[in-house]
Amino acid sequence: MIPMRKNLASPSELVIVDGANGVGAMKLSGLQAIIPNVQLNVRNCGSEGGILNELVGADYVQKERKFPQNFGHASDLTKMCASFDGDADRIVFFYSQKSEDAEGITLRLLDGDKILTLLAIFIQKHLQELRSEVHWLSSVNFGVVQTAYANGASTKFLKENLGVEVVLTPTGVKHLHHKAAQYDIGIYFEANGHGTVLFKEEFFAVLTKTAPSEFRTEAAYKAARLLLAISDVVNQAIGDAFSVLFLVESALQYMNWTIQDWDAIYKDLPSRQLKVKVQDRAVLRTTNSETKVTHPQGLQSAIDMEVAKVTCGRAFVRPSGTEDVVRVYAEAATQDEADCLARGVAIHVHNLAQGVGLPP
Repeated sequence: MIPMRKNLASPSELVIVDGANGVGAMKLSGLQAIIPNVQLNVRNCGSEGGILNELVGADYVQKERKFPQNFGHASDLTKMCASFDGDADRIVFFYSQKSEDAEGITLRLLDGDKILTLLAIFIQKHLQELRSEVHWLSSVNFGVVQTAYANGASTKFLKENLGVEVVLTPTGVKHLHHKAAQYDIGIYFEANGHGTVLFKEEFFAVLTKTAPSEFRTEAAYKAARLLLAISDVVNQAIGDAFSVLFLVESALQYMNWTIQDWDAIYKDLPSRQLKVKVQDRAVLRTTNSETKVTHPQGLQSAIDMEVAKVTCGRAFVRPSGTEDVVRVYAEAATQDEADCLARGVAIHVHNLAQGVGLPP
């Protein structure tokens, strides 16, 4: 499935992988021999005495926005990097670039939202080729599923630039997976890099049985074979870092994109997340997509008022599933505005949802 890119980097330079000192690192080395078109340099394998997920791994990179141990060197500048979670069920990508206002280098993160968007571009490109040439494929439905935590810039790009159907679900893979399975082809990813691509069995079966003569062009036939190859590569049960790594690299090589090209498809809106302690998290209730508050009364209108004060503002609150806190998410055109919006919403939560202690 993975083509040979004409400008393929020298061995051990194309993709540098942070194994998080976990089980995934041990398996990656063995894969190199059977997939020669993807050159891997695996670091943090655990053999050097590193501790599982300590200052390494997808969760650390995504949440802290920091390089994992053994990364961030000058020799890594601009190179494509990926970080597995310790049990290899999640993955995020990143690269380093020179800092604009100081010496040194900074991290550029490509999280689950960026992964989802890349795969949506890749799949839609080939699905459109098929739809225009094979009459029964014109009714195939393709959609992507996100949670309210998805960056608003990604959702806007998917809707306005790709014209893809986007659906929001409550937080949690079980909700995302269930909704994505309702499409002939469905993609879901959380920002933390956990997700996959799902193909309905009926769609897969018909595509498999379609004779080459039924495709009017060679391009349509190749598109069909590629979609079948994608369905073979991805882990449709729950998703995993291995399959996403190779699927992302396949997409980039087919489109002849660098990681910088991928990163440039849209610019994330700055965001801020806060927590507000409350007496009882059950006092706060939201709609199914967790984007609107239904109780306590007055809180949603207060949130809307704060959102209206900033450019490109969006904010929502939801009760924690494990502790008596309310989680606040806010995003806006600038980091200062996102911070201000988050604080304003948090104060309303404290005042109207039985906050504990001093206001945020």
